[in-house]
Amino acid sequence: MNASVVSSYPMKAWLPEIHRAFKSMLRIQIFFGHSRVAQRRTTSRFASGQPELYDMSIRPSSMLFSDRPHFAFPGFTLSLSFPSRWTACVLLCLGLLAGAVLHGQTSGEATSLAQKGRAALDQGDFGAAVQFLEQAHQLAPDDSQTATDLLLSYVQAGRIPQAISFGDEAARKWPGNPKVHHYLGLALFKVGHNKEAAAELQKAQIEAPEASGIRFDLGLVMLAEQNYDAAADALQAAIRLDKTNALAHLLLGRAYQNTNRSVPALEEFRAALKLDPNVPLGHYNLGFAYASLGKNPEAIAEYRVELRRNPDNPEVHYQLGRLLSESGDSRAAITELKQATALDAENADAFYELGKAMVAAGDAEGAAPALRRAIELKPQDPSPHYQLARCLQKTGKSEDAKIEMQKFAELKKTEPQSGGMATGRIH
Repeated sequence: MNASVVSSYPMKAWLPEIHRAFKSMLRIQIFFGHSRVAQRRTTSRFASGQPELYDMSIRPSSMLFSDRPHFAFPGFTLSLSFPSRWTACVLLCLGLLAGAVLHGQTSGEATSLAQKGRAALDQGDFGAAVQFLEQAHQLAPDDSQTATDLLLSYVQAGRIPQAISFGDEAARKWPGNPKVHHYLGLALFKVGHNKEAAAELQKAQIEAPEASGIRFDLGLVMLAEQNYDAAADALQAAIRLDKTNALAHLLLGRAYQNTNRSVPALEEFRAALKLDPNVPLGHYNLGFAYASLGKNPEAIAEYRVELRRNPDNPEVHYQLGRLLSESGDSRAAITELKQATALDAENADAFYELGKAMVAAGDAEGAAPALRRAIELKPQDPSPHYQLARCLQKTGKSEDAKIEMQKFAELKKTEPQSGGMATGRIH
């Protein structure tokens, strides 16, 4: 390759060629004292048929008395012998320059790709984020920021198996990186590996004790595990670090509600709605807390507010219908409970409450199908048998009514006693 040929190449074409040629031409001898450790011989690409173009030896720098041209590095001396020493110097400089420039080009390209990936991640285009960040990670595998962004992109894109595999590898490589443990914990949580997720999130919070988001996500995992005391501890810590997190207040209220602490739960639900009037299911949870305290009118009002915002939620219709039935407004209850069963045909309790409300409204004939459906969905529940016995008695089917009452009595004997927030029914 002569100078005119090189000058006619674009830089991206000839720099890699020089760098590769430089590396392949060297015959390297490494010495410690006077003992040769390793030697590699190759044939020059610039001098066809000449097997040994030059010899490069690395020796301790104390050996500066060498009569060969040499280059000193800390602790070592690089000495060269060539048929043409000027040619050797030029090739050495070109090779080193090519390597440096190529490294700069690679680093710059990796940075550009990582920036594009982060922009796509911020914009919610998770597929594009994965594509850019995978390329950036291949070019810069030791860049922890790119690796953590790629891990988060896998999680957000729903590529959970890939996220877990990559996250495990990243956690081994950067054990002190809280983001790696955090995002790996989220990936594990998404597939129901809650204990492993909690372990990763606990590692993350040790490395980043002031990160509210880690405590919040740990609270979510603990709620899923029904470890309500641990969930409350994590969510309290999240709120101390970020008092503006409405969802943290809401979830803390739920942790309290599930441990029979309705009054503090009520306070947390109110705090959540004050911070964000549109917090998901805020009015539903507040209504549930009111109902737990026996404040049915307030609960009914909150359920109605929730339904204006979330009209297709079967659980809200069910809870509202149940309270209306308890309050004696059977016809309004029937409307809500029919809506609940239409939206969720697998809710045995909604069918039971619908049948019960219809019996109370005097429609025994219409109540029977709802009660039979409740028995089909939850055969071990004694209450639908009791209400069905009443329906059958009212419609003149005394023998069938006796059978249902007998089933009710048998199931009632085996029904476990409820404790805490008992929702035992008045049949």
